[in-house]
Amino acid sequence: MHATLTEHARCLYGDEYRPTPKCDLEHREDYFVQELTFADADSILAMLRELSPHLVDGHLPVWIRNLAYRLVLLQRPDEPALMREAADSLYLHGPDWDDIAAGLRRRADAFEGAT
Repeated sequence: MHATLTEHARCLYGDEYRPTPKCDLEHREDYFVQELTFADADSILAMLRELSPHLVDGHLPVWIRNLAYRLVLLQRPDEPALMREAADSLYLHGPDWDDIAAGLRRRADAFEGAT
């Protein structure tokens, strides 16, 4: 088993900035998705920020990024900065998700206006 979600993602998808480590573990996407599904928000954000530090880069599949942000927002539903970060990611990979991204931005704005 990999020590972190980031290590698992790096082994499975590669890393634009570092070489993929040698690893004798079985790399199946369904195992990774299970680990991602139950990971805490800090682990997910660490993976996203390490493997895609500039949001537009990295080798993580778009659907994995979208799922990761969705899982983070479920765990941290009251963080406008994360809502906007997720929206930015969706806009980069749209236009299919532009409506969802716009909704996240509106939610972030409303949340900040209410506090």
